[in-house]
Amino acid sequence: MNSGRHESTAPEELGDPAVHGATASERKGRAGGERANARRPDGPSTIALPPPALAPLGRTEPANTVPEPGAVTIVVPTFNESANVRELLHQITLTVPGRLPCEVVFVDDSTDDTPEVINEAARDCPFPVTVLHRDKPVGGLGGAVVEGIKAATSDWIVVMDGDLQHPPSLVPELVATGERSSAGLVVASRYIKGGSRAGLAGSYRVAVSRGATWLTKSLFPRRLHGISDPMSGFFAIRRSVVTAEILQPLGYKILLELAVRSRPRQVTEVPFVFQDRYAGESKSTAQEGFRFLRHLVGLRTASPLARMTVFGLIGVTGFLPNLAGLYALTSAGMHYVPAEILANQLGVVWNFFLIEHLCFRERRRHRKGWDRIGRFALLANADLVLRIPLIALFIGRFGMGALSATALALVTTFVLRFVGTEALVYLPRKTSRRGEHGEQEQVEPARRAV
Repeated sequence: MNSGRHESTAPEELGDPAVHGATASERKGRAGGERANARRPDGPSTIALPPPALAPLGRTEPANTVPEPGAVTIVVPTFNESANVRELLHQITLTVPGRLPCEVVFVDDSTDDTPEVINEAARDCPFPVTVLHRDKPVGGLGGAVVEGIKAATSDWIVVMDGDLQHPPSLVPELVATGERSSAGLVVASRYIKGGSRAGLAGSYRVAVSRGATWLTKSLFPRRLHGISDPMSGFFAIRRSVVTAEILQPLGYKILLELAVRSRPRQVTEVPFVFQDRYAGESKSTAQEGFRFLRHLVGLRTASPLARMTVFGLIGVTGFLPNLAGLYALTSAGMHYVPAEILANQLGVVWNFFLIEHLCFRERRRHRKGWDRIGRFALLANADLVLRIPLIALFIGRFGMGALSATALALVTTFVLRFVGTEALVYLPRKTSRRGEHGEQEQVEPARRAV
């Protein structure tokens, strides 16, 4: 393994007749892409696969129908897709380069020989092929797509699966539609006229897909307005409208993440027929379903008001383990005062677990686990100590009744506990900058060229 850097850059000519006839504006766009490609972001291992000088013989070129062709980066996240990637690259070769310049970036989390198969198949491709292999699949398939977006050098980025359920022949139409409509996002939809979900295997997956689509559109009616298929994994987006740093993917529904956190103003759709998987088995599991639900909650609680609401609902559910513990301890003969103190800790642990995963998932990296739970427990128990003096103050100073004073004290301590939790437990700590690039240099792993 060499220690130097090897980058995948689009060549001046892609070995394709359509490229030789490019306009001056196209050549300028490709030059800008090449400059942007001078240094890919640090992170995963990289296998840079240069294209051959000439396209494979016998390839039929479709007519150029893209109004103003711009280069496209096709991002393909893969996990053990060695049986599919050779055919995928073959179909991309047959249908894409004749209509617009392209590069393909595989972001690979595989444990099989998928990278080696891509390496071999890329020798017959008239376009650059890059493999970014991740040893740790942070964020799942969505995290892989974000890595691919960061590595893209073209004006347009098309995201598609590696199992051929998304037809590569539609890539030029996605870009062409975006150019014609000046859209920032073009979604390949199964649910508009001309589209079909035929490739979904079985009534169970159809029902899950329908339910997930209805749920997401109900939770985000404004952000998903005009998107009939927010569960689609096949779409084109302009690189200029994506801010990869704000994305916090979890699982495989990256379009939902993009639409909610950085939705372009102009969105359009293209119908497509969801194909049968070419080979292998689906990666959809019950675990992915739970990750999807967690992702929905995280997106929905992004605003402070929504986060406070969920925080309060979690606090209400915390009474259940509290009361159960109190009942068990007093039944065992313990005095109710120490029993309540111990039982309250059950509620603290319950609340901490749910708040960690539903309210502040994206902020957990700012502090170590023991630090977070220690601070959270301190705030939660301080609530008990503060509540009784507040009740006495409201009754003695303001003449309030016991019931109303208790209710006001509960609301007051709840707000203080939420603000304290957000500020003292989950806000990032201030650290001194080190070096020219600050903390980023310390966090990102060194890049390894293969």
